Amino acid sequence: MFKRYFITGLLIWLPIGITVWVLSFVVNTLDNVVPIALSPQALFGRDIPGFGVLVVALVVFLTGLLATNLLGRRVVGLWESLLARIPLVRSIYSSVKQVSDTILAPNGQAFRQAVLVQYPRAGSWTIAFVTGAPSHEVASLLPPDTVSVYVPTTPNPTSGFFLMMPKSDVIALSIPVDAALKYVVSMGTVPPAAAQTSALLRPTPGNP
Repeated sequence: MFKRYFITGLLIWLPIGITVWVLSFVVNTLDNVVPIALSPQALFGRDIPGFGVLVVALVVFLTGLLATNLLGRRVVGLWESLLARIPLVRSIYSSVKQVSDTILAPNGQAFRQAVLVQYPRAGSWTIAFVTGAPSHEVASLLPPDTVSVYVPTTPNPTSGFFLMMPKSDVIALSIPVDAALKYVVSMGTVPPAAAQTSALLRPTPGNP
């Protein structure tokens, strides 16, 4: 009886505690990013929790606003060309920018569709996400209609495996990407509602 009550209380408080911890970590990190001249102590003479979050959000918003006009695009272009001349910074910046542009851009193709694939062996199915299609030299060495998919690990979907497989081996799902991610993070204990397969991507004749 005691064990059951303890586990029930733990299941209630554990998500709350982790949520508070993550939010506290984000707020403290952003507060430390703000320069001392813009800190609440320097501006108002007192500490204001979360002030760094507001400052960072405002800076990001203003940057996006300025980057949408002609002058802002030129400034961004000059800044990127400058970074491209620095050997070590160039490789890191270009890699991060390509990934962020693919994932965060409104017209990006990453994580736009949840699918089912057989992994790590035939007969074992898992949820994956279509990230695009191979290009250039890689595509020329693969069969036509090959797609790129990302197979996340559970319960941490930020790590996973990048695979390239025939489109015929991929079954599209009608469930949203966020619902599929929740399904992966919960290790299958929180199934998405109305999980139905789509005819967009058909399995091979040997698949169910």
